[in-house]
Amino acid sequence: MSAHTENKSDTKLLSEKIKDIRMAMMTTIEPDGSLHSRPMATQDFKALEFDGDLWFLTYVTSPKVEDVQQHQQVNLSYSKPGDNLFVSVSGTAQIVQDRQKIKDLWNPFFKTWFPNGEDDPNIVLLKVHVQSAEYWDAPSGKMGLLYTIVKGLTTHGEKQAGEDVKLNMQ
Repeated sequence: MSAHTENKSDTKLLSEKIKDIRMAMMTTIEPDGSLHSRPMATQDFKALEFDGDLWFLTYVTSPKVEDVQQHQQVNLSYSKPGDNLFVSVSGTAQIVQDRQKIKDLWNPFFKTWFPNGEDDPNIVLLKVHVQSAEYWDAPSGKMGLLYTIVKGLTTHGEKQAGEDVKLNMQ
């Protein structure tokens, strides 16, 4: 396991890891204390440079809005199984009602979930300020998987073929 200490480089590294993964699983804490996860489309990294905040669109009436208003802690899970890449992001969420930011982040892809378009007054932003992140990355493809298995077996699990990296986001 390796550790990074520079916030700016870790922010850039996190951006590089998740920029091509459109969907994340967002976990919130419900009023009764149980956890609830659902898929969310992450901001378009081409439209807005990642600065440590992740942005999502949602309806103001969505249960996740109530969850976030009661418990700001959330977790986002990103995965790219074909590349053996898995990312976990923890942070605090808040609801932001900024019509211009919604327009800045809008992508025709979002029309699937918001058929009335970017001017729908019921759309709000969910901003997640990243506090910590960790990723697991291993060689991909059939040969990479074979290498990971053989290395694990021959070292009795003492040496991993991939890496587990905790990023310093503070």
